[in-house]
Amino acid sequence: MSDPHLNSMMENLYWWGIPTMFRCPNESAEGADISLVGVPHSAGNGTTERDQHLGPRALRNVSSVQRRMHQDFELDPWNAAKIVDVGDVPFPRANDNEDCIQQITDFYTAIDRQGARPVSIGGDHSITGGIVQALGNGNISGGEPVCFLHLDAHTDVFTKVDHFLGAKKSAAHWGAYLADAGLVDPKHSMQIGLRGHARTLDWLEPSYEYGYNVVTMKEYRKRGALDVINQIKDVLAGRPVYITFDLDCLDPTIAPGVSNLEAGAKGFDIDQAIELLHAVRGMNIVGGDVVCMMPTKDSPNQITALTAAAVMFEMISMMAENVANKA
Repeated sequence: MSDPHLNSMMENLYWWGIPTMFRCPNESAEGADISLVGVPHSAGNGTTERDQHLGPRALRNVSSVQRRMHQDFELDPWNAAKIVDVGDVPFPRANDNEDCIQQITDFYTAIDRQGARPVSIGGDHSITGGIVQALGNGNISGGEPVCFLHLDAHTDVFTKVDHFLGAKKSAAHWGAYLADAGLVDPKHSMQIGLRGHARTLDWLEPSYEYGYNVVTMKEYRKRGALDVINQIKDVLAGRPVYITFDLDCLDPTIAPGVSNLEAGAKGFDIDQAIELLHAVRGMNIVGGDVVCMMPTKDSPNQITALTAAAVMFEMISMMAENVANKA
């Protein structure tokens, strides 16, 4: 079809055609600006909530609905940058978490070498450790450790236990071991949205000990969005930013198909979460991920998958805008 309006209409039908992420071509990262990656890994959560490996397939299935223009940015991200779907990280030993984390690192090391900034869909939150093992001090980050904009209900800096039900580089540990390795700079990283009733009263202590800038959900409500946004801008300005977005930072009514739900305290609504993401607009965003989707627990209308795609769209748009501004 030559009519761009008809093309757009067809491309937004999620049930039509081959479901690559956001209808982007399935190509290698070579020569691309942004690489979209599926990470179907669920052995790092250490619980029975193992269906997180189905997240990439669920998002690909609906992501064409989010192949849109960005009204606020006045941007067509799909033409502003070369964006490709490089496929999924392979996991020949999928039940061996430590092997999987190394597979992730090897996969992203190649992406980092090619310079195509990755936006990923998991998978449980252990995938961030594997990704940043490749990106921290790497080519895309300019040889510097990355700095996190981390939205989550949990810290994932649980140093009080040496493994999580057998997984050492687990979804609960990456915030610590990446800092220990000098791959992330905690003092210039933000952890926002922490909430719920933890198993121990000292659960925030490791984050404070490492120097992470912590904003609990209670503190966010007390301080207000603008104050927290100003802190994000101050802490992350001029540094290589990696965004990691755990869907459990959202309220369960918005994203029900998520592992490790915290139902005891209200989470972010989607507008609040996107407002926080936009705090790093124009900064050096080296990559991002969306994690912890449980498609088998999603609503019939696939609202969690659609929400995950909407969050990815915001990351992609900010990165594509940076490409356009450099052109």
